[in-house]
Amino acid sequence: MHSLLKGKRGIIFGALDENSIAWKTAERVHEEGGTFVLTNAPVAMRMGTIDQLAAKTNATVIPADATVIADLENLVDQATQILGGKIDFVLHSIGMSVNVRKGRLYTDQDYDFTQKGWDVSAASFHKVMQVLYKKEAMNEWGSIVALTYMAAQRVFPDYNDMADNKAYLESVARSFGYFFGTDRKVRVNTISQSPTPTTAGQGVKGFDGFISYADKMSPLGNASALDCANYTITLFSDLTRMVTLQNLYHDGGFSNMGVSQEVLDLFKK
Repeated sequence: MHSLLKGKRGIIFGALDENSIAWKTAERVHEEGGTFVLTNAPVAMRMGTIDQLAAKTNATVIPADATVIADLENLVDQATQILGGKIDFVLHSIGMSVNVRKGRLYTDQDYDFTQKGWDVSAASFHKVMQVLYKKEAMNEWGSIVALTYMAAQRVFPDYNDMADNKAYLESVARSFGYFFGTDRKVRVNTISQSPTPTTAGQGVKGFDGFISYADKMSPLGNASALDCANYTITLFSDLTRMVTLQNLYHDGGFSNMGVSQEVLDLFKK
């Protein structure tokens, strides 16, 4: 450990269980000397084991629905009070598609489901940043990170409307990141992570195929949840003060591959 986050305070959204990238990130932040509050929607908290993580990392859990402005305002007010000052880092690691959960195809969406998924997965990121911005709750040179996936750029049919949500999420990061940078010297980035066997990820149809194909295509193989947590730590730290408005691929090289020899070999007769 290098004490990269000593004295820094933050908010971590989306830790559900030990498979979550947010969970791994919280553990690594704690190891690097950072302090934080944990938050998730009440319904998600009932499904997971976030209290165990809180006990392990000396963190306070504050329930908040990230689609509800009043919840976010309360979260930020409580976080700054509990942590003793303004925020240095935020991780947005939440996403959900009701269409995927209900088995609705991309060509047969229930648009009420679509709206809900968009609000949770993408619009919530704008809401989080808007509350932080209006309350002037971020310290200068703070860092805000959201997790995304390459389906925002390329077609993965079974990823369904989550692909649209991730594309919107990445656009919000750039657009709001401009204002946060020019006005507050806060940086905003997204990490485009390898397919990762989280609870949410495994809900996507054909996920085993996703992860196997990506692993065979990537020169370094798939990045794990812990790998992603380590990368996130660098973005929270002062080592990356001039990195903002970026969609950063953390996928073992997959994003720059056309085809790998290993995949080609599967098609040889």
